[in-house]
Amino acid sequence: MTEPSMKQRMIAGEPYHASDPEIVADQLAAAEWMRRFNASLPPEREALLRERLGAVGKGSTIRPPFHCDYGFNILLGDGVFLNFNCVILDVVAVTIGDATQIGPGVQILTADHPRDPAERATGIEWGRPIMIGRNVWIGGGAIILPGVTIGDDAMIGAGSVVTRDVAAGATMVGNPARIVDLQARRAASVG
Repeated sequence: MTEPSMKQRMIAGEPYHASDPEIVADQLAAAEWMRRFNASLPPEREALLRERLGAVGKGSTIRPPFHCDYGFNILLGDGVFLNFNCVILDVVAVTIGDATQIGPGVQILTADHPRDPAERATGIEWGRPIMIGRNVWIGGGAIILPGVTIGDDAMIGAGSVVTRDVAAGATMVGNPARIVDLQARRAASVG
């Protein structure tokens, strides 16, 4: 049995070295694709998304500029919208469900690194997948950290840093993001 390649290890979420020639070639291909995508006009964008991303649902839109590591690990459902200046570090799968809307400047980061400085110095890294459900709204400037799952119908406030899973229908705000009950706050402000 042959040893898995660094790319296979990366995609599987296992430790890998990003300096591997196959991975570097994929990064360069993604950089060339981003150059074309970020200079494109709306009629060209759907075809360009389908060229690079792992899946693109019907009616999904990404407004440039857009930045990613590879693209092929990004899976968009139907009607997904990413506003200007989003970053997706997709060393492993990033799945975004139908009708999810993502504000400008959002960062979705699957890449992770060792906490121990000696181990980190070896250049090893890995990724942890991110899953974002259907009909989720993520406000501008939010950051989604590695391994997070966001349930259907959830809302993430602008500028929030999401460090843990978000239940379906929950609203999270802040740094680190915490659950808030907006209905109770609205009722208190009316009374």
